[in-house]
Amino acid sequence: MSFLEPLYLLLAGAAAVPLLLHLLRRRISLRVEFPAARYILRAERENSRKLKLRNFLLMFLRILAVLFIALAAARPVGRLIGSGHAPTAMAIVLDNSLSTSTIVDGAPLFRRLRAAALAAARHATPSDRVWLVTADGRVVGGSSSSVADAIQRLEPIAGAGDLPGAVTRAVGLVRAAGLSAHHVAVATDGQATSWRRTTATPDVGVSVYTPASTPPANHAVIVAEARPTRWTPRGSVVARTLGADSATYRIAIGGTGAAARTLARGTAVADGEILVRAAPPERGWVAGSIELEPDELRGDDVRYFAVWIGAAPSVTVDPSLGTFVKTATDALVQSDRLRLGPDASIVSADALTRLPALIVAPSDPVRVGAANRALERLGIPWRFGGARHETGTAREAPSTPLKLIDGATVSMRFPLAAQGEPTADTLARVGTEPWIVAGDRYVIIASPLDPSATDFPVRAGFLPWLAEAASQRLAGDAGIVLLATPGARLRAPAGVQTVEDAAGQPGPIANGEIVAPDRAGVYFMRRGAIKAGAVVVNGEPQESSLARLSAASLRARFDGRDVSLTTDGERWANDAYTGSARRPLSTPILILAALVLLAEAIIARGSGERSSRGTVKAAA
Repeated sequence: MSFLEPLYLLLAGAAAVPLLLHLLRRRISLRVEFPAARYILRAERENSRKLKLRNFLLMFLRILAVLFIALAAARPVGRLIGSGHAPTAMAIVLDNSLSTSTIVDGAPLFRRLRAAALAAARHATPSDRVWLVTADGRVVGGSSSSVADAIQRLEPIAGAGDLPGAVTRAVGLVRAAGLSAHHVAVATDGQATSWRRTTATPDVGVSVYTPASTPPANHAVIVAEARPTRWTPRGSVVARTLGADSATYRIAIGGTGAAARTLARGTAVADGEILVRAAPPERGWVAGSIELEPDELRGDDVRYFAVWIGAAPSVTVDPSLGTFVKTATDALVQSDRLRLGPDASIVSADALTRLPALIVAPSDPVRVGAANRALERLGIPWRFGGARHETGTAREAPSTPLKLIDGATVSMRFPLAAQGEPTADTLARVGTEPWIVAGDRYVIIASPLDPSATDFPVRAGFLPWLAEAASQRLAGDAGIVLLATPGARLRAPAGVQTVEDAAGQPGPIANGEIVAPDRAGVYFMRRGAIKAGAVVVNGEPQESSLARLSAASLRARFDGRDVSLTTDGERWANDAYTGSARRPLSTPILILAALVLLAEAIIARGSGERSSRGTVKAAA
């Protein structure tokens, strides 16, 4: 047994009051006997044994009642006996991933999970501490009513979230709460792709609720992209579907929903690829989507993409860069990916005179000084260091969708040094040092584009990378497409100031970071009043696979000894608190105190009446 309020045990000292009164009552210093009272005294002496026994019993009951009340005030908790539940730190992990919006028996599966979580929150008492942790990482704590309100407002997101991460966060919350009982209650559909790793729950009780239902067959769009991201004005839409049989599709462009124009319709074969070539009349940055007929999981029947449509950017090429750059540029001009013209330049750093430009490190180390002076003159916050002849491998940033540079071998480079804190994007690194960087209207490569310095110019990715760099970074209306899952955090491209919200209104970017909305769609970035690319939010393709783990497999995802699984939501809501063997003892102790006081009242009243009648009878 332990006590939640041990200081209240000091009240037990009040048990000395009945004993003190009993002792003081016996200390009568002066006794005066009246003649009329002699008969009563004689009767009292005849009943003295009964009176002593009665007084001792009354004193004992009164002391016992005071002790019980003091003990109850100290709020003891013990094992196996007691009523209600001990004050518990409770974290409810509610799965609100895309798969929980699947329609089962005419209603979304999420409604069952939410109802069970709501019941668990309402079972909490004022002495409990309760939190709600969702798959997308949100945490709500406070009273049971505030947590219940948050559960009622919760809706499924458009992606997978991170359920193992949510459980880890919940375990940390309940362990830090400082209460003797702590528990994590998980309500999930048990989707296999959501529970791929094991979560440690060493000393925390875990109960898992998974509704008993069979997942329905599902069709989904798992790939949707424009190739390339800038059409001049021709391009292709590529998509891939998931499903056991064929499904009809619609490709729309120029908006979302009813505002979008149909670009193509057709029938996709099971697990097949869709390729549609087009040259639409729209210009600038536009949103597009690929849609299937609605089924039981509607959140993955639409997938979004973004594309820029217009004339190809025009460039001039510095002849000193060599044959590889010239050959690549000629090929892109012939395929209408680039045009020859004055809009931008591809130039050696020592010959740089204007922006926008794709700037290549000089081939001669003697020209590094002239190159740095040119960078300084144009306000570019980077400088070349001394030539470094050592072999390394280029690695692109993890957020880069197309890995065109990854794996390129670099044998000679001029290390790039930032001047101050430049607003720029590092597109590739060699080791830990920047190798290709991009900022407002410039891209810098820290090696000459020659096979003696790097094999990048002879790799298959060089041609598409050159086209993407020129169109996304150097064109007057340049922009980039960022692919994101709901709620993901992305580094804002250099120069981007705002990004549209779910209502289409521009919102500022805080600390150079973009938080992807929870709702799938296309959200345009802006540089001033000009669109500078788009954030395309879609759910993870694996979220469309509705296969679920068996009970044994799901149990194995929790590395702890006290883990239980159930398909009964009501039982799960109750077990979240009563699963602890430690329960409050205050209520049964108060009941004992009440019984003791009742016995004391009965004895005092009954003994008093009998004593009075006997005394009167004896006196008569």
